[in-house]
Parts: sequence; structure tokens; C-alpha cells
Amino acid sequence: MSARSGTGLLWRCRDRTLDVGARTAVMGIVNVTPDSFSDGGRWLRPEDAIARCRALAAEGADLLDLGAESTRPGAVAVDDEEQCRRLEPVLRALAAEPAGAAVVSVDTRSAAVAARALELGAHVINDVSGLQDPAMAATVAAAGAGVVIMHMRGTPETMQRQLDYADVLAEVAEHLRERMRSAVAAGVAPDAIALDPGIGFAKSAGQSLELLARTSELVALGAPLLVGASRKSFLAALAGAPGAELPPPASRLEASLAAAAVAVFEGAHVLRVHDVAATVRVARVAEAARSARAAAHRS
Repeated sequence: MSARSGTGLLWRCRDRTLDVGARTAVMGIVNVTPDSFSDGGRWLRPEDAIARCRALAAEGADLLDLGAESTRPGAVAVDDEEQCRRLEPVLRALAAEPAGAAVVSVDTRSAAVAARALELGAHVINDVSGLQDPAMAATVAAAGAGVVIMHMRGTPETMQRQLDYADVLAEVAEHLRERMRSAVAAGVAPDAIALDPGIGFAKSAGQSLELLARTSELVALGAPLLVGASRKSFLAALAGAPGAELPPPASRLEASLAAAAVAVFEGAHVLRVHDVAATVRVARVAEAARSARAAAHRS
């Protein structure tokens, strides 16, 4: 169970603590990859990635999530050395930013990459594999880092062939409970853990939509809940005309904002998104509506 303050739920990430119960945190995505589904190659050069990080922080990002390995469906693994080569110049630049800058997260399944990122000042490890690397939990624990534990079956190469759930929400929730228990047993502080149901990872469009619609049931797991639906194809399919070709990822803003509003209204604590400024505005409105509902129920 994560720590709670007088105002909400706390997520501790090394020397930084986010009160994600008081206000939804927005995590901006910066892919230093040539092949990510939405913006592959756009931020691959270190100077471009650094500029992008600063721009998203100026738009209101509470966290910046750097990824050096695409985890889109069908993506192949990237070796540790190459991930570190892509990440290091960006992490070094962010470590030199003024105090109070955005919390830095690194999206990796590799404990070796996580260890190097933490040496360079990262605050959070965002692990889509749910700590499958045997050394990952201990690496996070030793640094006192925050961690995002996500649900996924298989690997990005194989995950979309593993969609057979009897009850997707119950199975995702139980998996996350088990991985959270395992992390704590390995020394990770309970208040350092956030959970992610893995929308779009080993999930069909219908299963992803169900998880989004039932966010409040996942919030009941007791840890900060991260939702990452931004620009994903199931949203584009819902928003488009039947039978029409899906718009490219960069044209999926409205659908992504709708998903963000649903997630926040249902209690999500962190949103992982490409479009930070617009999402921040949507989150504030959804929070106000959620608060109004809670007040009405109390009266």
C-alpha cells in the first residue's frame, strides 16, 4: 500500500515525492528510438530529445518518460548497450536542469539499462514487462527509485497473440497484485510503486476499452495507477467512421483526450501521454468533475 498524506496518495521517486492523489500527474513521452509507433525517429538525435523534454516540461509535464527501445506490437528487442548509448546524453542534460524540474523516468525492461539510468539521475523505472528481469526489483530497491509495474503477456513481438482472457480486469488486477508483492519482497518500498494495466499490450481493442472504462476498479489496488492510452490504435478505431482507414498516430489527439478524461474521472493518478499541454487542461476539468461527484455523494 502506498503512503497517503492529508491531501492524497503519495508516490515516492528517490528524492522526489509526487502527491498524485491531490492532482493527476502528467507524464510526457520522449522516444529516443527510430521505430516507436507514434514518433519513431523524431527525437532520436540527443539535441532533439533534450529540446523535446524541455518543451514538455514547459507545457506542464510532471514527469518525462524516456524510452530507447520501442515496445509497439511486433517490435524487436534492443540490446542494453544501444539503449544506454541513446539515453546517456539526454539523461546527462536533464540531470543538469535546475532543481524542481520534471521527474525523469526511463522506460526499459533491462535491469542493466535501469542501473545505468539511475546512476545518471533518473528517478523512476517504467518497466512494461512488470519486473521480469530477475535483477530489476533489486536494482530499483537499491536506488530507492520509483517504479511502474505494467501488465503484459509475452514480449512486444508476441504479445498480440496472447489475448485469451476469461475476465481481463480480474486477471490483470491479480497479476499486478502478485508483481507488487514480489517487488516489496525484493526490497522495493511500497510507496515507490505505481501500477499500469498495460492498455494495448496483449489486449484487444475491446479489452483495452474495458480496462479504461473500469479504471476505478484498478485504483482499488491501492497504489498510484498510471494509464497510457495516448494515440493508441483502438482509440482511433472508435473515433473514426466504420470501415475508414485509421488516422496516423499524430492525428489521434481528440480520441486521446477523451480517454484521458475518462481515466481521470474514474480515478487515475498518472497519465502517460504524447500531448502534454492539452492533456493537462483536460485533466484539470475531469478532476473538478470527479470532485463534484464525490461532494454530491457526501451531501
